[in-house]
Amino acid sequence: MSLTAKFNLIIVTAFLVGLVATGAVTYKVLQDNARRHVVESAGLMMSAAGGVRKYTVGEIRPLLAKQMAHEFLPQSVPAYSATQAFTHLRALHPEYVYKEATLNPTNPRDRATDWEADIIHRFRNFADSEEIIGERDTPTGRSLYLARPIRITDEGCLVCHSTPDRAPPTLVARYGDDNGFGWQMNEVVGAQVVSVPMAVPIADARRTFLAFMATLTAIFLLLMVALNITLRRVVITPVTRMAREAEKLSKGDFGESELDDSGGDEIATLARSFNRLRRSMEKALNMLER
Repeated sequence: MSLTAKFNLIIVTAFLVGLVATGAVTYKVLQDNARRHVVESAGLMMSAAGGVRKYTVGEIRPLLAKQMAHEFLPQSVPAYSATQAFTHLRALHPEYVYKEATLNPTNPRDRATDWEADIIHRFRNFADSEEIIGERDTPTGRSLYLARPIRITDEGCLVCHSTPDRAPPTLVARYGDDNGFGWQMNEVVGAQVVSVPMAVPIADARRTFLAFMATLTAIFLLLMVALNITLRRVVITPVTRMAREAEKLSKGDFGESELDDSGGDEIATLARSFNRLRRSMEKALNMLER
């Protein structure tokens, strides 16, 4: 195997090992960043929902108080307002989902599905848990969800949700007396759940990863070409010439010119030593001939 082949084999092997290691680390970092981006998006949506709820309680509900005596208006309910706001958002981004999932809701549309009910029970079983982050498969792909408990901390909530006889008659007339009652103080009755698709950030991370690896490979190829050119000019060509000259010397052919020994590197030092050897052998043979 030639010196160039050995050199390239070592460099390529080192590059492949480094490429695999770098690729594994980079891919994990990019995937973690994508997941963190999704969590931040979900947190932002949750904060927006919280803002809608506070706005409803502080500004919308007081304006509707008189009308509530004649007709129950769901617009006065914070959960309804937050859900409606995100219903309009879904017209532009159907893959984003916000829901105030409840085990025993007044409005049937808020009833928790099986996987949402599991989250609510986790909040009930672990009272100190304030947030759950997880992933699940959906028809549109992998989705990450962020959930926070809905806990009854305001006595005002029990006016509508303790017993049917305490609830506003207009609420009972609209939704009936079978659902949304029996809630108790400090009880976790549901969960705010924001689901954000992971397809887009993961695809972006994959494209970034492929671009990074392609750039790294291109840089390596350019470096290999530069190193091979340098190796051939600085090492291979001088050493090849020395080998030819050594072959001639072994046959008694001293030639007419010496090797180029200019410079201060190891090849130049070797060339000077070779030239001295050549001159010494030539003098010795001349002395013998006399």
